[in-house]
Amino acid sequence: METISGDGNWRLVFRREAGGAVILRAGTPDARAALPERLFGLPVTALGDRALAPERQSDPLPAGAETVLVACVPPEEGAAWDNRGLRDLALPESLRSVGDYALLNCSALKTLRIYDGVSRWGGGALMNCRQLDTLRLTRTGPDQGETLAWFAGELSRELDVTVYGPGGETARLVFPEYTELYEENCPAHHFDYFISGAGYPYHHCFRQKRFSFKEYDALWPDFLGMEHEDAAALRLAWRRLRRPVDLSDAAAEDYRAYLTGHAGEALRLLLEERDTEALPLLLELTKPDRETLSAACALAREAGDTGALALLLEEQHRRFPAGAEKSFAL
Repeated sequence: METISGDGNWRLVFRREAGGAVILRAGTPDARAALPERLFGLPVTALGDRALAPERQSDPLPAGAETVLVACVPPEEGAAWDNRGLRDLALPESLRSVGDYALLNCSALKTLRIYDGVSRWGGGALMNCRQLDTLRLTRTGPDQGETLAWFAGELSRELDVTVYGPGGETARLVFPEYTELYEENCPAHHFDYFISGAGYPYHHCFRQKRFSFKEYDALWPDFLGMEHEDAAALRLAWRRLRRPVDLSDAAAEDYRAYLTGHAGEALRLLLEERDTEALPLLLELTKPDRETLSAACALAREAGDTGALALLLEEQHRRFPAGAEKSFAL
């Protein structure tokens, strides 16, 4: 088997076609790996049916297929090349088609890094990818593709989506969770369909499979008026203010008002994420009171986050100087 270098370790079975290379099977022992952009001078344009399914990696070689080993840092001895430990997968920019059940049973996969040029996602492509909730989507041109709409419609769980625009802008979005339930109605001999959770409109706020920031932000008042998870609302509001792509002043004020009312939880979120760079922005937006700042300082000390602690102490000293606390007892 021929060996080539790449970002990650892969055992690949592929077929050469006129437009590029089709990966028929791909297995890795790595937790994080990127499929190659090119194989022997050909762009990788497609993933075949069940290409990354763990149980397919030991199948016999298909007729007309070739094999290649992609080597990076040597994996641990005895590691299984079956994708069962794969948590973070990057697909190539050249990819245009993903086959049926392509990622079937990649049960550890949590993060998918893709480009917006895929025009076909096969049926059941994400079946049993139960941990997948993070999408890093890169747009390469002015025209928006359909990938984000497909993912939002395919997965009903909460999604953490980062969109990298062609002009260098970065947006981060939360699509809150919702659930779909079919209940058998025996007397009527049919199934009743129920939707629960305030996230359904977010997963379907697309027009002709194109995303609109304006329509996304317009859902906020109704979302707060429905039964929802407070932590999800906090993440949604903060992500929009943190990366305010196409964010109107009115929507920004609505999000800011929510964060101000939940300043302690917002500070906890940033400390958990170690997003020290954004801490001054959150402090400016929410202007937390003395008690909230003190609690955040305690959390930063406990976590050993000296950078965040320094910023919090500076804010505490600036807004609540020690002299203001003087008291006298006779």
